[in-house]
Amino acid sequence: MEWEDEWFAADKLQHFLACFLITLLVASLAARSRHLFLRRRSIAIGSLSSLAAGAAKEVGDEIGIWRSAGGSGKDAAADIAGVLLACLLLALSRRIWRRRRSSSIREPDKDREISMV
Repeated sequence: MEWEDEWFAADKLQHFLACFLITLLVASLAARSRHLFLRRRSIAIGSLSSLAAGAAKEVGDEIGIWRSAGGSGKDAAADIAGVLLACLLLALSRRIWRRRRSSSIREPDKDREISMV
């Protein structure tokens, strides 16, 4: 495992964006599943899928499948950062969506109210 590479190299941005996008894509697909189990755990499923892809890439680098200097701990850190940001955005959007949904259910339309006075 290599730690001598630069923290702010172009490949770190690629790792970050790849894991960020994989997390968003898989979580979005799981959230649209007809299975309640998958919908409830969509963020976790997206995160684990992305982390598995990142780990597979680093293992492949380490054993020499791709032309690389080897696995990099900094690449793995960029993978984790991408997943964490995606999780944060997904959790915030889910919370906002639920809050809007519950407030629209609780507040009836003012024009449809009937006064008994």
